[in-house]
Amino acid sequence: MLALGPGAPFRWLAGGWRDLRAQPGIGLFYGVCFWFMAITLAAVFRARPEYTLSIASGCLLVGPFLAMGLYEVSRRRELGLKPELGASLTCWDAHLRSMAMLVLVLVVLELLWGRASLVVFAVFFNTAMPSTTGVIQAIFNPDNWEFVVVYLAVGGLFAALVFSTAVVSIPMILDRDTDAISAAITSIRVVFANPGVLLLWGVLLTLLVAVALLPWGLGLIPIGPLLGHASWHAYRGAVRWQELADLGLDKPVQDA
Repeated sequence: MLALGPGAPFRWLAGGWRDLRAQPGIGLFYGVCFWFMAITLAAVFRARPEYTLSIASGCLLVGPFLAMGLYEVSRRRELGLKPELGASLTCWDAHLRSMAMLVLVLVVLELLWGRASLVVFAVFFNTAMPSTTGVIQAIFNPDNWEFVVVYLAVGGLFAALVFSTAVVSIPMILDRDTDAISAAITSIRVVFANPGVLLLWGVLLTLLVAVALLPWGLGLIPIGPLLGHASWHAYRGAVRWQELADLGLDKPVQDA
């Protein structure tokens, strides 16, 4: 692990911006994919809100593979290789077993998160499992402040767990062909080693995604690939491999 300073997340974003500017066509392709996922989820929520969680789980299956494609572009640029869309689309093929295990863990966490949220709703309102619309209406009702506090606390706990598990694990699998468990443990160790910096990184990700969703999610087209590239730089800035360091081939800048 590397000790990180508060400026690290902004350097990661700057690195992601350089990668996006260098390969705007590839970035546009992935940005449109992210946007399509968002509008699909929104359409399902409006038409059949009870299926929103299922569609969100499907997006969670596809999302990591799209993100890995962006990591591959950044990885190739770092190595001085020419990034290619075809290579980025198939880079997961050699890591399918590890990726499948990690995605399974993330999907299980997401499903548990959704179930825990609905249970909190049912306990406070003494009802059966509510629809997604009912949950949203309750959250934005100021009279339900006690419910909102507990609901957000439970959501924050699961969000922190998902974030800690995934923040560097997927780029690590791509870079080192690591098994999913080792990658997830390393990711959690990075968060525990630099909680303040990673909290800032999580807040920046959340704010940028929120901005990207307005209007009509079109902001995801540039911001989605930007965050993908930046996440690669977050991994490279937070994890240093000893055998390469001994050879002087891997010297990420120590953040101050």
